[in-house]
Amino acid sequence: MRIGLLGTGPWAERVHAPVLAEHPAFEFAGVWGRRPEAAAALGAQHGVPGQADLDRLLAEVDAVSIALPPTVQADLAVRAAEAGCHLLLDKPVALTVPDARRVVEATGRNGVASVVFFTVRFGGDQIPWIEAQAAAGGWFTGRSDWLGSVFAPDSTSPYAASAWRKDKGALWDVGPHALSVLLPILGDVTSLTAVAGPLDTVHLVLRHVGGASSTLALSLTVPVAGGGTGMELRGEAGTVHLPERGEGPIAALHRALDALDESVRTGEPHPCSAAFGLRTVEILAAAERSLAAGTTVAV
Repeated sequence: MRIGLLGTGPWAERVHAPVLAEHPAFEFAGVWGRRPEAAAALGAQHGVPGQADLDRLLAEVDAVSIALPPTVQADLAVRAAEAGCHLLLDKPVALTVPDARRVVEATGRNGVASVVFFTVRFGGDQIPWIEAQAAAGGWFTGRSDWLGSVFAPDSTSPYAASAWRKDKGALWDVGPHALSVLLPILGDVTSLTAVAGPLDTVHLVLRHVGGASSTLALSLTVPVAGGGTGMELRGEAGTVHLPERGEGPIAALHRALDALDESVRTGEPHPCSAAFGLRTVEILAAAERSLAAGTTVAV
């Protein structure tokens, strides 16, 4: 399949473009960005054209990989789907439920495949771990900490200039990662309570359809010395912990593209399709309602 890249920022340059240039199932065909000069420069690094005309790029490719903020992703994803392009999406799919639903409806209406790139969900050690815990069942509680330092005073993160992350905080940035692992193991969320912590920190308590409960601590403002991630499950099988990530996002993106390729070939939706992305957005939006109301809300 010929694939195009939408986006020219750090995530596109450091992760998406190199993987698209290397993946054996795809032919990297071009780059589009909101700044044509940036698209041309990034394309030149990989020997592909930088397109100023998005519709022209969409007409020349079979799929697109989107590395853009969620504030613009939904509109572009719908536009790409309407052009018949399969979609590799970033998380969160959108920042509102109606926008995320539009993406799902567009994929169904146009018969295109979709995969949302949750980096941990496509980790080499994490994939078999998630499958094993889902098969084991009998879980009583889960705990997940995603404590980043993107906006800490001494942060050197390349994403510290991200306007949407400053506006929406950890709930929408790292919350999807935690949900992408918890939901396939503990089941869908039926209700939740959200409480604000320091700065952008949010604490969630989730009730899952199978009866288990889980707690999440999410932040992008933890001091660098106190940051880190971890997940623990307790139940009939004892206590287990999510394996630490021993690889970067490039290997995970290769697996996400493998998943998109398989979904296109088989016609079977991937578990991390746009529909799953919509469900995570519905849960995050419910958390915002809980924060505003100071009470438990149904999801």
